[in-house]
Amino acid sequence: MSKLTDSLVYAAFAAGWAVVRKLPERVALKGFEVASDFVWWRRGKSVRRLEGNLTRVRPEATPEELRQLSKRGMRSYLRYWCETFRLPDLSAEEIVERVVVHGEAEFRQALAAGKGVIAALPHLGNWDLAGGWACATGAPFTTVAERLKPERLFDRFVAYRKLLGMEILPHDGGAGVLSVLGDRLREGRFVVLVADRDLSERGVEVTFFGEQTRMPAGPAALAVRTGAALLPATLWYDGPQLHIRFHDPIERPAGRQPIVAMTQALADVFAETIAAHPEDWHMLQRLWLADLDRTRVPVG
Repeated sequence: MSKLTDSLVYAAFAAGWAVVRKLPERVALKGFEVASDFVWWRRGKSVRRLEGNLTRVRPEATPEELRQLSKRGMRSYLRYWCETFRLPDLSAEEIVERVVVHGEAEFRQALAAGKGVIAALPHLGNWDLAGGWACATGAPFTTVAERLKPERLFDRFVAYRKLLGMEILPHDGGAGVLSVLGDRLREGRFVVLVADRDLSERGVEVTFFGEQTRMPAGPAALAVRTGAALLPATLWYDGPQLHIRFHDPIERPAGRQPIVAMTQALADVFAETIAAHPEDWHMLQRLWLADLDRTRVPVG
C-alpha cells in the first residue's frame, strides 16, 4: 500500500469516526443502511464472496433468496461499523443496556474458578460491543487483533479498544503473543479470540458446513497447555440489541490429538449459530479450502 493510499484510507476512517459520532443515532444507522444497500447493489468482490460463503450455510436457498440474505448481511456488517464508530461515546450503563446475555452464570462461574477462561467466537454480530459489555461488567480481557494498514489506523483501533478496557496484542507478534496469553490465563484472567478464520495457514483442518477449512489452533492449544476453560461464544442481532451466548465449555477429550478434536467442537458450535443467524456472519473473505485452492498459481 502506497503512502498516498495509506493517507487516504486513514483520512476516510478518521472522518467517518468524527462525523458518525456527532450524528443522532437513528440518522447514523439509516445512513449506514443506505450505504450498505449501495455496496450490495454494486455487487463487488466482497459481496460476491459473502454470497459464496452463504451458499455453504444455506445450500437450499434460491438465487433470489441468497441475494436477499446477502443484502441483510451487508446491512448487518455496516451496522457493526456504525456502532463501532459510536461506541467510545457510550457509558458503561448504555453498553450493558444494549446487550442480552445467555449463559452468563456459567461464564461467571468459570471466571471465579481462577483457572482462566478463553472465549472463542466467530465473526458474528458486533464483537467490539460484546467486548465493551465484558469490560463494563468486570471482565476485562486480553485479545489478539489482525494488524491493519496503515499502521496508524491499527494504532487508533488499539487505543480505542484500550479505552474500553481491552488489552490488545498484534496478531503478527509471533510466539511472544502465545506466551503472553498463556501468562494471562495462568493468572486466572480472561482471553477472547476470534476463531473462525485461520490467518497463519497452519491452523487445524476441520469440517465446517460439510466442507474442509482451517481454523486457528490457538484457543484449544492454550486450553490444553494452561488448563483454562474453553467457552464458545456466539453473537447475533435481534432488533436494537446484541445477544451474546456463552455455550458449554469444550472439554479436553481423551486421545492423542485433543487440539484437533476441540477445534472441531468449536467449529460445530459456530456452525449452529451461524445457521440460525447467517445474516450476522461477517465473513467477506475466502474461507473454505476449495476456494483458497482456486487462488493458488500452478507451478510448472
